[in-house]
Amino acid sequence: MLRKKNVIAYPTESMFGLGCDPNSKTAVIKLLTLKKRKIEKGLILVASEFNQVKMYVNENYLSKQQKRQMFSFWPGPFTFLLPASKDAPLWLTGKFNTVAVRISAHLSIIKLCNIFGQSLISTSANLTNMPPSITRTQVFKYFGKDFPLLHGKIGREKNPSKIINISNGKFMRYVQR
Repeated sequence: MLRKKNVIAYPTESMFGLGCDPNSKTAVIKLLTLKKRKIEKGLILVASEFNQVKMYVNENYLSKQQKRQMFSFWPGPFTFLLPASKDAPLWLTGKFNTVAVRISAHLSIIKLCNIFGQSLISTSANLTNMPPSITRTQVFKYFGKDFPLLHGKIGREKNPSKIINISNGKFMRYVQR
């Protein structure tokens, strides 16, 4: 499904997510249309290891201390806003000069990224401004009973991933469900 430029739903640390190939503008446009989300917001990348997202990050703007900080939180439910490389597509960065990256410890995400061979877009499986899907039934309610959904269970996190701006160390998002 991912290699054919489709969008899928899959379990994440705290809810079901929608994902697609981050290099496919066609797939990303499908995802944004499904969610009714604006491209200017940018999207999160999720990966099983940092090598799967390196091409989107300008590491020249990261200090050794900043790298130590982010790797001390990974793998885990923490998303970092990192300086975007010149090759990071607009649909990932949106109106920003950063790219949002999470190296996950969730087994379903790790397996999915490893089998796919790269990172994925990760955004909540819902329509914009609607509650996230925490059950399979909710995913199907939003996107139809035939929507492709990876089998598995969501993790035990009660909140979406925390978003940390690496340039200043500030938390950008910590929302309770």
